[in-house]
Amino acid sequence: MKKTFALTHPKLKPARWVDAIKHEIKKYLNRERRKALPAGMDYWTFDCRFGATEDVAVKIFTSDINKHIDAAVAQEMPGFYLEILARACQHQPRDRHDDTDGDFDGASD
Repeated sequence: MKKTFALTHPKLKPARWVDAIKHEIKKYLNRERRKALPAGMDYWTFDCRFGATEDVAVKIFTSDINKHIDAAVAQEMPGFYLEILARACQHQPRDRHDDTDGDFDGASD
């Protein structure tokens, strides 16, 4: 999704319009997560960019999208650009050197 959202609507109050935008983004993320994963991949991750325009958009985390939208509303911006690109990933195995005594058997002492 690469889209420029307007923060004003001729018929809706600003708070309801922002809620509608957030709902559209949430629906998009859930739709992408439901897609079939390629062979050997475990989960979907998202590369996100947010800014007043496409040219000045910066990378953000998916969990920060709503915070950035709220900040744009607080700054009374006329609109914002949001880019969300889905990417399939594979979990990396954990490093087994995290335990302190060196022998991990899963039981507590």
